[in-house]
Order: sequence, then C-alpha cells, then structure tokens
Amino acid sequence: MKTTLIVVTLIEVALLVAVLAGYLIAIAATLRRVSATLGLITFGVRAIEKQTEPIGPVLTDINGALEQVAGALEQVARPQMPTV
Repeated sequence: MKTTLIVVTLIEVALLVAVLAGYLIAIAATLRRVSATLGLITFGVRAIEKQTEPIGPVLTDINGALEQVAGALEQVARPQMPTV
C-alpha cells in the first residue's frame, strides 16, 4: 500500500512539474513575441524621428510669423473709441 501511495505521489509531482514547465514555455514564447514587436515599434519610431528632424528649424520660422499675425490681429480686433 505504501509503495502505491509513493508511486502515485511521484506521478502527481511529475505531472505538476510538466504543467508548470508548459506554462513557463508558453510565457517565454509570449515574451519573445512581445520583444520582437517592441523592436519593430522602436525601429519605426526612430524612422519617424529621422524623417521629421528637418521640420524643427522651419517650425521656428512659422511660429515667428504666426506671432506677428496674432499681434496684428489683436490690433485690428481692439475696440476703437468713437470719435466725436
């Protein structure tokens, strides 16, 4: 009887180890896919950064021009006192 219980216990332990190993393998495969996806995203973001790099100096000029336009619009939109 004791021998049977020992054998059953060893089988249960082996099954538990096998199930845990299966889950760990599945988690490792998922992490590999996530890592590959993150690598592609990083590559894409760097490409976007390089492609939009020349816009920086142009935006400074555009912002300066827009500030001038905003100043002119404030002067035009200012309520004027009626002259008597």
